[in-house]
Amino acid sequence: MYVIVVGAGGIGSALLELALQDRHDVAVIERDSRKAEAVTRRHDVLTIHADAAFTDIIRQAGGDRADVLITTTQDDATNLMVIAAASDLGIPSIVAVVNVKEHVELFRRLGAHVVEDPDVIVAEALYNAARRRKLTDLVTMVGGAQMFRMTISQGSPLMGKTLVECGRQGLIPSGILFAALEREGEVLIPSGSTVMEEGDVVTVYSKEHVSDELIERLAG
Repeated sequence: MYVIVVGAGGIGSALLELALQDRHDVAVIERDSRKAEAVTRRHDVLTIHADAAFTDIIRQAGGDRADVLITTTQDDATNLMVIAAASDLGIPSIVAVVNVKEHVELFRRLGAHVVEDPDVIVAEALYNAARRRKLTDLVTMVGGAQMFRMTISQGSPLMGKTLVECGRQGLIPSGILFAALEREGEVLIPSGSTVMEEGDVVTVYSKEHVSDELIERLAG
């Protein structure tokens, strides 16, 4: 896969590392000379020191053959212009950071997959890690749905019961789905006959925001 990353700040640099770990071809566009030089020193990738808001610059980075473009700058106006230029080149997948929440729908109308304000995402993760210590990897999705992982402890009322029994007894409310289960190093897809055991790490999907009380009750 050929990936163009616009912006070599914290997010862009992390994306570059991830893409290279997966052995993808990567090009970076960065208008700050020091950041562009840092990328060149650390990685053997095409690095262009320029403003990515122009179609010719994205084409120079390989836009005609790119599979994905990800724009990560802290300026939504720049990100919008990059999206427009990438669309003109027919890049199949365009992903953008959105720094101002009110701009999300505009980005989506232009055909971009969006990641809302990364600072807020990090802050929410830190806050939930401190407040809800029994949860990990909590993600809030569009419409308020949530996905998270929790560990079943000895005090959980789910212990020793199948998921069918838990549902019949009202222990797992409607709108809650146990999507995956990690047990002794293996990942399982739970079924109605799966018996919950102490130490099980469950990936949970909830259609609505999950209350602290429900988490305490499920995890034990």
